[in-house]
Amino acid sequence: MRTNHLSLAIIGLLISISTLAAPRLTVAVVVDGLRQQTLDQLRPYWQQGGLRTLSEEAYQTTVYFPHIVYGGGECVATMMTGTTPAEHGIAADTYFRRSDRKPHAVLEDNDEHGIGCTAQLSPKNILAATIGDELRVRYGERSHIYALGLDANTTILMAGHSADGCCWLDESSAQWVSTSYYGDQLPKVITEWNEGTRRQELLARTWTPRIDIDLYSAPTEQEKKKGFSYTTEQLLRTPVANTMVIESALALQKQEHLGEDNIPDLLCLHLTTRSPLATSDQLCTAEQEDMHLWLNQDLGYLIDQLARIVGVQHLRIVVMGKPLLGQDIQALSAARMPAQYFNVDRAAALTSTYLMALYGTERWVDGGYGQSVYLNRTLIEQKHLSLPQLQQQVASFLMDFEGVAAAFPFTEALGSVALANTVNKRGFGDVVFTLQPHWLLKANETTILDHVVESNPIVPVMIWSGAYQAFPTGINDATQIKSLLND
Repeated sequence: MRTNHLSLAIIGLLISISTLAAPRLTVAVVVDGLRQQTLDQLRPYWQQGGLRTLSEEAYQTTVYFPHIVYGGGECVATMMTGTTPAEHGIAADTYFRRSDRKPHAVLEDNDEHGIGCTAQLSPKNILAATIGDELRVRYGERSHIYALGLDANTTILMAGHSADGCCWLDESSAQWVSTSYYGDQLPKVITEWNEGTRRQELLARTWTPRIDIDLYSAPTEQEKKKGFSYTTEQLLRTPVANTMVIESALALQKQEHLGEDNIPDLLCLHLTTRSPLATSDQLCTAEQEDMHLWLNQDLGYLIDQLARIVGVQHLRIVVMGKPLLGQDIQALSAARMPAQYFNVDRAAALTSTYLMALYGTERWVDGGYGQSVYLNRTLIEQKHLSLPQLQQQVASFLMDFEGVAAAFPFTEALGSVALANTVNKRGFGDVVFTLQPHWLLKANETTILDHVVESNPIVPVMIWSGAYQAFPTGINDATQIKSLLND
């Protein structure tokens, strides 16, 4: 009996240790357009593979974003920092700069230069610490942090301020590129990948259906007639891009020995389910479905290889969805809920005309961008006018526009929970407005500037760990993801 009690005590101690011990390698994966409904719908197709493993073995939940979503990096920043745009400073991928009255990349940094590209970017405008940043503070240079992905914004937001390396695929050259912020050259193994034969082999692929077109759950009529076929000219919307990220990540793990000592390392990956013809995150084409089938295979390969090299007990995989395109506009129209377009440039022009009628023929409005109107503060000051008074007049004027749900002076917008979590002085102007459901923002008659993807998009989160871990229940806010990963 004493032996049995001792054995139970040892088992309990081991479980406690494994629960508290941090994994040696955490792999954080953000997937564009990944939806829980799609995972549920396609699960019967996955007899094996990464998504099958995650669906059966991972801690699973769905989360919402407590701020306005535009389909950009704002959601990634929220998940990686555990804060909202009001604190982390990333309200969308772009912002309006008053000095030249033009939109700019939110991560633009003219003090840095591109490596293999012309982009001048850095994470300096991220105002909060990311998961990787806190790992660096805790363990210093002994912890290794890398990010690989499909676009600059998402990858840099995942890398944070402290990564050892951050690379994304440039669609025009089909090569890995970076910014000088993370060093004057790419990691050695990534440079070798750019020059290697495996890259050429993948680029030579033609993407066609994996299975008979009639076996897919959602083929279009055109796909039923002709299937689909793509070369890698649209690299970032093909399964080849995901494969390149996965294989490059495994090469990087091997070179840097990630997860092979007792100091925690972080590897961040950005993948996609967006296909060339996709118009929403909803599953409505066979090619989108095929993207998921390839993703399942690639994630399975990643998990199998890392489990073999690092050890199952030392590995943690975190897969997070990212809202990208939102609901299907055609499906809304078919349901007699047609999407309406709100032309923000036209609204700004009419606002300017309105203020001219009140105060004289001057340029009273610098521009309209996103969900804001930017007033000419310099002129208002020169004319000794009250900025709060003009803000209130413009807000009242915008309320008469079809599609506008509410309009506020910037400071009053903080009274709305969604806006309070979203607005920051970089991302919004003097007067902020919200739109009614199914209204999309447009910059002009032909180009969509940015839009609210959905009023409350919900994405899946799956956390798989070879070691025993007890996760809390009731996780439903995207800001809580970071706390789950901060061991």
